[in-house]
Order: sequence, then C-alpha cells, then structure tokens
Amino acid sequence: MIPFFSGEQVRQAVSPARALEAVREAFVAYARGEWSMPPKVYVTNYPAGDFRAMPALGAGHASLKWVTSFPGNPARGLPTVTGLVLLSDAETGQLKAMLDAGAVTALRTGAAAVLAAETLGAPGARTAAVVGTGVNGRAAAAAFVAVGREPLLWDVDPARAQATAAAVGGRVAGSREEALAADLVVTVTPGQEILFPEGALRPGQHVSLMGADGPGKAEIAVAELARIRLFCDDWEQASHGGELAAALDAGRIRRGDVTTLPDVLAGRAEGRRSADEITAFDSTGLAIQDLALALAALERAGEIAGLQRVSL
Repeated sequence: MIPFFSGEQVRQAVSPARALEAVREAFVAYARGEWSMPPKVYVTNYPAGDFRAMPALGAGHASLKWVTSFPGNPARGLPTVTGLVLLSDAETGQLKAMLDAGAVTALRTGAAAVLAAETLGAPGARTAAVVGTGVNGRAAAAAFVAVGREPLLWDVDPARAQATAAAVGGRVAGSREEALAADLVVTVTPGQEILFPEGALRPGQHVSLMGADGPGKAEIAVAELARIRLFCDDWEQASHGGELAAALDAGRIRRGDVTTLPDVLAGRAEGRRSADEITAFDSTGLAIQDLALALAALERAGEIAGLQRVSL
C-alpha cells in the first residue's frame, strides 16, 4: 500500500525547520555529485500557464514531480500550483509514496529562499522581509520564523499579509518600500513588475528572487543584476529560465559571474566576500529539493493520522 500525503499532511510531516535542513542536505549532495537531476522540462501553454516535469535521483530513491503553474487560477478560485510528487525505490523501481506537489513546492521554495538569505546575507543582518505572501511567500515567512527572525510582510492584498502574520508569525510592513529596504529580502511575486530597478539595492543587502520562474517574468532589472554579486541554485536551469537568463541574453553577465549556492554550502566556492557586498540569489527550483522533501515526509509516514494508502 502506497501512502498519499495531502497538502496538510505534507505540512504535518515536514516542519519549516526540517525543510531547511533537508534542502541544505540536498544542495550539498548535489554539489558533491551524490545526487543528480536533468533540467526540468516545460510544456507551455502561455499565457495561461505551463506544466513541468522534474525528475531526480539520490539517497537510494528517485522522484518525479509533475506540477503546473497557472497564475490566473486564483481568480477562478483555483490554486496556482497543482500536481503530484512520486517517490520510488531506486533499486527496484517500486513506488514508495505520493505527495501533493503544491505543498512540497511551497515548503522547499521557502526553505531555499531563507537558506540563501542566511548563507549569503551580511554578518549581523538584522531585518528580514517577504514581499508576496501567497502560498510560497507564507512558507518563506515560516522559514524565517524557524531561524528566529520576525520578518516584515508585504502583499498587494493587505488581508493576505495579515493572515500570514497571524498564521506563521512576522509583522505586516507599513509599505512595500519598507519591506524592500530590509537587510534580507525574499521576493515571491508573479514576476510581472520590477521591484528592484538599477541602483535600488544598497550595500550589504541580500535578496532571494523567487518569483521569476518563466519567460517574460522579472523582479529585478538586468542593469541591477549586472552590478551586484550573483548566485543561483543551478546554472543550467538558471541560464535558461529565471532572472539571470535575461541578463545573460543581453550580454550583461557571463557564466563566471555566477556562483551556485550548492557549491557555497559544500565549501567548494566562496560566498559573500565583504559586509558591503550586495548579493542576489536566483531560484529556479530544483528537483533534488522535491526529492529531499519527499524523503523527509516519508520518514514520518507512521506518525501522520489519517494518511491514505493506495493500492495500484
């Protein structure tokens, strides 16, 4: 019998603190060559949205996430992100678990954003903020709380920011500008508006850019990317889809200008070089993160009440 984790059961099984730990371990294993994944495959139906297939292999298991991103869905009363994560035994090919992809995506997105901020932010960074408090932004806020920070929260919908503060902690910012001025900033917006024009980021600031996950999306100007220190989760993905792709196409950055966060965490590359350096992390979302979260959930399958089990 194969356990199926609903969204709520994924959240019960994997706390924000455990998600941070699992994503860190996955990044390090990937940097060391112990885990592997091909780039994600997009099946597009723009402007409505897209479908993504994301396989990975590691820790004696293989996973596949089939997930969608349809930004117009909330207006229809539907979630933006839906799909499934399938976890299999890598030795036998047998299916071990099925999980709600939306919950897995939110947890690992929030964890990656905050892991990057805590790793690349300036020593002594005091303030943190999350701009965009939808499902993934709420997960980022919860991850900040898990590391002992009280993030400022801002959203175009003030009620959503207030609901996030009430649910996971944090404080609603007085304005978007207040949130964007924090020492550590996580942006999780639809990517339809530039939040950081050229010259906007100040010395010592860090931003984790989580919203621009497809063609035509951006949260930061190309000219701003060209003047700061750049990091990403995976170069192959980031160079084809994400914030860095536009700057690369414009000839404003090169491969040598970008360091991967997994290499920093594994001690294979240098992170922040000075307190005044401005750093940015471009997240495209990796299949190894989904694998890590699925394994973390499976560890606690026996503790989750009401877990459905399916026979194929």
